[in-house]
Amino acid sequence: QVQLVESGGGAVQAGGSLRLSCVASGRTFSINVMGWFRQAPGKEREFVAGINWNSGMTHYADSAKGRFTISRDNAKNTVYLQMNSLKPEDTAVYYCAADRVGGRDWGQGTQVTVSS
Repeated sequence: QVQLVESGGGAVQAGGSLRLSCVASGRTFSINVMGWFRQAPGKEREFVAGINWNSGMTHYADSAKGRFTISRDNAKNTVYLQMNSLKPEDTAVYYCAADRVGGRDWGQGTQVTVSS
């Protein structure tokens, strides 16, 4: 298993920025892809961005393209989500996920609130 701890959430005004961090521990050698998901109240959890742990190749949801950037620091076992030009509709709990051989592990989530 991989343990994930997110940080960096908070409350910002529309147009502001936040950077989320997710530190992985445990069987990190088994990680293939890491990503960020989010879940707004009353909605299903949705994919935001992902990054291949080895190649660094990235993938974004349409809602994140051009505003969010996912990156990784393999030496620190950390993945980041830089979020710019935030909108009220970005308000959600953001979860870090690690896809590994055998399954997917989740962090506990961090709240992001964007006010208009």
